[in-house]
Amino acid sequence: QVQLVESGGGLVQAGGSLRLSCAASGSIFSFNAMGWYRQAPGKQRELVAGFTSSGSTNYADSVKGRFTISRDNAKNTVTLQMNSLKPEDTAVYYCNAQIVPTNTLITTDYWGQGTQVTVSS
Repeated sequence: QVQLVESGGGLVQAGGSLRLSCAASGSIFSFNAMGWYRQAPGKQRELVAGFTSSGSTNYADSVKGRFTISRDNAKNTVTLQMNSLKPEDTAVYYCNAQIVPTNTLITTDYWGQGTQVTVSS
């Protein structure tokens, strides 16, 4: 069974930093896209940063220059370093990955359980 387990998040003052990590476990044949989304109260879930299947990165305009996404293919992890945090970054952050499990060989969308990030002003 493939799982995404997130860590990090919490409460930080505006201007501070946080790091989110996501580790994929289970019988994984390959990865396609992988990244982070967030959802603030009353808003739709949005892409924050991610790797495409070709390995290029995408960032939401609102986080460019402040957030950095990285991955460790050997450990099946993806990390989001968030600097210069703003109150509007407050949301539940979700790890997402499109993974091909070894038991099905079908690309499947997986989500982490979500981690709360709260930025106080």
